Amino acid sequence: MKEYRILQGGMGAGVSDWRLARAVGESGEIGVVSGTAMDVILTRRLQNGDKDGQMRKALAAFPIREIAERIIRTYFIDGGKDEKAPYKQIEMYTMTPSRELQELTVASNFCEVYLAKEGHSNPIGINLMEKVILPNLSSIYGAMLAGVDYIVMGAGIPREIPAVLDSFAKGEDASLRLFVAGAEKDEDYRIRFSPKEIMGEYLTELKRPKFYAIVSSNILATTMVKKTKPAVDGLVIEHNSAGGHNAPPRGGIELDANGEPIYTEKDEVELDKVQSLGVPFWLGGSWGEPGKLKAAIAAGAQGIQVGTIFAMCRESGFVDSIKKAIIQHIPDVFTDPKASPTGFPFKVAKIQDTLSELETYLKRPRICNLGYLRSLYKKADGSIGYRCAAEPVDAYIAKGGLKEETEGRKCLCNALVANIGLPTIYKSGYIEHYLITAGDTLKKIGDFIKDGRDSISAAEIIEILRSDLAPSKA
Repeated sequence: MKEYRILQGGMGAGVSDWRLARAVGESGEIGVVSGTAMDVILTRRLQNGDKDGQMRKALAAFPIREIAERIIRTYFIDGGKDEKAPYKQIEMYTMTPSRELQELTVASNFCEVYLAKEGHSNPIGINLMEKVILPNLSSIYGAMLAGVDYIVMGAGIPREIPAVLDSFAKGEDASLRLFVAGAEKDEDYRIRFSPKEIMGEYLTELKRPKFYAIVSSNILATTMVKKTKPAVDGLVIEHNSAGGHNAPPRGGIELDANGEPIYTEKDEVELDKVQSLGVPFWLGGSWGEPGKLKAAIAAGAQGIQVGTIFAMCRESGFVDSIKKAIIQHIPDVFTDPKASPTGFPFKVAKIQDTLSELETYLKRPRICNLGYLRSLYKKADGSIGYRCAAEPVDAYIAKGGLKEETEGRKCLCNALVANIGLPTIYKSGYIEHYLITAGDTLKKIGDFIKDGRDSISAAEIIEILRSDLAPSKA
């Protein structure tokens, strides 16, 4: 059986798209698509005219023709919309999403995995976030319809996911418990998904993918292996130098002189203890560098999770101008304790004319119109409300939020979708700005892209990463 050594990191929204995941798979390693905001991404690709026809090709393979045709009829624009015209908005997720939204989410994740798996026989995974919980059931089911091999999830404690996979594989309903601020301890709020309701006569049993939890502490690693039923199939041990969201420091957030969270030895994972758990594990966060793969294997790991350098390769979903600007002038990476509405530290690349700059950030009108990072709260009348610390301050306070929780918060949902060339366009003329996230490995780009080149392929990156495993010619 083939031993895979490189797990390509999931990077949302749409940075690790089907093209990147397929390229990694074609190179003999594990490609991973991001499942974040796939409903919005699919609809905007269609509104842009689906120039290469890939979205319509994938939809043609979707098991339920009526759903695929309705999505195309609703969103596809032949030749693409006018550049200045806004995209058609879709509804935001709630505890009780409409059937149409669930169908769209299922189909969009199916399409991404379907395209990523074309042309090779190596496994493909999908990366999801526990913090973006409301679409996750629909996203997982759509990925499973396309034969996804791995579900990789972090940004929380996803203990219910293995049981969900068991249920979906058998065509059975599943649910996820939701955290609701202000709820009593004995109150159980859930979002539910019924494969039978969506699939009807097309319902079949599905292959169960493996589940890998992304963790950053020995305690969480042990919890996911020994206290989760069924247990996880593997772990990704992610260091706080990784891009995107980082786990908060143990013991609370204290800031250094630069305003970044202080991580200490308490935040380091003891790999010998992870190894004793008896499941495969991968090392992420500054492990995607030349010479690190051999060291990871020596430490007992199956291999390494690599994100940041893949984000800079030709096949990634980032807008090409972003990649070229970063390669030419490598920016500093700042661990921002406030940027994310989740409250988790978030890595931000400090690039001119992006939301990493205070002046650019202040020009953006505060609005929450995608809503993936909204949190739930219980209203005085007992009903459930939704709020986001990046929405207008007055609206957030009116929903029971605290003003200090809004300070410095940035709309990651819109910014990350803008990063892949699908920015929200407003009637006022304002167009969403970028906000680039990357890990500390960004400073190592020069180890991969040399001799004045301005691009690199996923296959070339993999060759460099695997070079220290090649047998000696001596």
